Amino acid sequence: MKKGFYTIMAAQFFSSLADNALLIAAIALLKDLHAPNWMTPLLKLFFVLSYVVLAAFVGAFADSRPKGRVMFVTNTIKVVGCVTMLVGAHPLFAYGIVGFGAAAYSPAKYGILTELLPPDRLVAANGWIEGTTVGSIILGTVLGGALISPHIASHIVKHTPSAISTPAEAAMLIIIMIYIVAALFNLRIPDTGARYPKQQHGPLKLVTDFADCFVTLWRDKLGQISLAVTTLFWGAGATLQFIVLKWAEVSLGMSLSEGAILQAVVAVGVAAGAMIAAARVPLKKSLSVLPVGIIMGIAVMLMAFYTKHLFPPHWGFYFGRMHVSGYLIFAYVFLMVVGALSGFFVVPMNALLQHRGHVLLSAGHSIAVQNFNENLSVLVMLCLYAVLVWLDVPVTVVIVLFGTFVCVMMWLVMRRHQANQRAFDSVALIGEARH
Repeated sequence: MKKGFYTIMAAQFFSSLADNALLIAAIALLKDLHAPNWMTPLLKLFFVLSYVVLAAFVGAFADSRPKGRVMFVTNTIKVVGCVTMLVGAHPLFAYGIVGFGAAAYSPAKYGILTELLPPDRLVAANGWIEGTTVGSIILGTVLGGALISPHIASHIVKHTPSAISTPAEAAMLIIIMIYIVAALFNLRIPDTGARYPKQQHGPLKLVTDFADCFVTLWRDKLGQISLAVTTLFWGAGATLQFIVLKWAEVSLGMSLSEGAILQAVVAVGVAAGAMIAAARVPLKKSLSVLPVGIIMGIAVMLMAFYTKHLFPPHWGFYFGRMHVSGYLIFAYVFLMVVGALSGFFVVPMNALLQHRGHVLLSAGHSIAVQNFNENLSVLVMLCLYAVLVWLDVPVTVVIVLFGTFVCVMMWLVMRRHQANQRAFDSVALIGEARH
């Protein structure tokens, strides 16, 4: 990999680390405000809303200037959102500002990969980026859970201005510092030298241009399959974050800070699956991983039947002098397997989608189309989940419905791919040169 690639990885790691720690802090702040339970998944909804609303504009913005500079500007917007939350704005509104920055950050973050690296390195690069991102999710959720714990928060409050008085506020102060570290790495990202035709400026022209890109990618026989899979994956993944927290509370009797650790365990599995895919699945065989999506859906459904009562109360394992309950060990292993299945099948799909987008469109525009579809899926699935929580549907029923939906959708995608294969040579299409 080129030297600049590792700077991109570092910038992405710290920015994503702060995003995920901030989510836990924002959930804690909602609890401090005694907000209703259905409002919790709306945090993520407000975060991703900008990805959908601004999709027609952020791709053009990312292609209008060096992408390292774009990443610096958009990371600064995240800092503004975090500060807004710290000074008393409602968590939904403030986290929406952070999402605004993230929406503009993403096309630059992924688009620069296709500018910096040849197509045969994209799966490996995506494996590393996905592994780095997942590593930041792991540490971010654990960090967020640790920062809101009374013991650690009390130490932070003692050494900060008197305006900082709650664990959530103390956590946000540390998170702002992490965003600043990410900004310093953004400034070190090299200019790849890639330049695109002058971007459209009028809103109507930008929307029309985006619509053309949207139709182009969905009509492409490979683009539509990889886009459908990643759209499903990110919608399901965002919803699973909140399902795991609720499942941990109901089935395992865990607190918010403890449940955050389970989210981190899923992320460990995703990182492992991503690394295996990067090492073993070349771009031309990326479509061979589609059946793994159905296996993942079935594995998620099994969560509904797993509770702490399956094990004797005192049964567990000793690690030195520390005793860990057996039900927790098996929960960790199970969630890690679910994560590994996810990472293994989404990384090749991401790489294939980026390659087809780069062939058919431009780096920034293709990622903007991808973000629009994926985050529209997140919005829809989080809204459905919020409605189920509002209706007080048991979490076990929600999990079964969720897993069934993933299985059915993946089966439909596979049927569509089989129909496409009868008309096109997919392997030859992947290797098609850019014109």
